[in-house]
Amino acid sequence: MFDRTDPIMTADTMTIRQMCDAFEVTPRTLRFYEQKELLFPIRDGQKRLFTRRDRARLKLILRGKRFGFSLEEIRQLLDLYYVGDQQATQLSRTIDIARDRLTDMERQRAELDVAIHDLRSQMSLVQDMLASRGSAQDAAE
Repeated sequence: MFDRTDPIMTADTMTIRQMCDAFEVTPRTLRFYEQKELLFPIRDGQKRLFTRRDRARLKLILRGKRFGFSLEEIRQLLDLYYVGDQQATQLSRTIDIARDRLTDMERQRAELDVAIHDLRSQMSLVQDMLASRGSAQDAAE
């Protein structure tokens, strides 16, 4: 799940500031994920201490967000870790969600390719119109 030689991932606990620095997120982001019950830091008065488990979960949350998974999908996948089938259900469900997301991304890319082509065509048309006006104006003078 994470690199056991990475000093960030092997420390017992980290403060919110250390987490922010290590994962390039804001304290607000960490508090938001805690509120959504995706992270479960140890509370020591006002201080939050994040465990290795929290760090591994945050790494997966950020990866899921980068791929466009919803927070609910990420929560479901994280919760499946504890099913007790050596992650088979979690991994299978991850593939299902990833396959759906990949299909969506490929469809969006195709739509963007069409839009880019159309915009280039329109720009070319406008440039031709400007060029012909310039030529007509030169001929009139």
